[in-house]
Amino acid sequence: MQKFTRFTASISTETRGDGWVLIRHEQSFAMYQGNLLHDPDMARYLGDAEYQLTLGLVDDKPCQLVRVKEQIDLPGLSWHGLRGLLGHVDDSTFRLLGVAQQLDIWHDTHRFCGRCGQPTQVRLDERAMECSACGNRQYPKLSPCIIVLVTRGDEVLLARSANFRSGFFSTLAGFIEPGESAEEALRREVMEEVGVEVDQLEYLGSQNWPFPNSLMLGFHARYAGGEIVPQPGEIEEAHWWHVDQLPSIPPHGTISRWLIDCYLARLAGQPEPPVPA
Repeated sequence: MQKFTRFTASISTETRGDGWVLIRHEQSFAMYQGNLLHDPDMARYLGDAEYQLTLGLVDDKPCQLVRVKEQIDLPGLSWHGLRGLLGHVDDSTFRLLGVAQQLDIWHDTHRFCGRCGQPTQVRLDERAMECSACGNRQYPKLSPCIIVLVTRGDEVLLARSANFRSGFFSTLAGFIEPGESAEEALRREVMEEVGVEVDQLEYLGSQNWPFPNSLMLGFHARYAGGEIVPQPGEIEEAHWWHVDQLPSIPPHGTISRWLIDCYLARLAGQPEPPVPA
């Protein structure tokens, strides 16, 4: 497993020969001969660069994201979306890919100033896009969300949206609105999505979630009353599930699965697993 260390400021706009390169086009990463990390010499054969961003350090070597202009077709080369890689790469690699995806989306959507409309440039001394005309700086944005496992003794409330695969259920989640605390957002989202009231809110931990730029704040909450009424257009199904008869649930490495595993560990009198990176 390779060690990934993030840092907040770009150190270079050029790919260094002693580092690593991730190749990305639109929503996909390039995998060559089973590897997502490429040495700079090999990376030059995987596409023409549109732009480059510094991500951090991998095994103490700088790692660059290179956005290429097109997906080329070579023997041994394949292209993969980040969701499809979840559960198929180690946690450190998934974190690295998540940072790459978030920064790529940020760069792609902030090429022009939101104040005056002129082109922006990546600053070299900090992670920011700066307007070449008015000097306005734009930094990567995170969207805070709550994610909660609602519990009722030996049962947990899990729901599915229409875009989930058949039989797949997960915890409830939603974005925090302006002016809300995390606790207020939790109560509102649970009421809106499934129509029940909760109490005894307990914060457990957080996870950065790159779909597209969420910071997930994980909670347990106890059921306090009401009947399940799925929100039309948002929740397709929602049910109470006994902990011994759970449906298909999110994979390990996700905060939703971690919230479930923590509750199962508590019921069994076992140590809780560590929060996923």
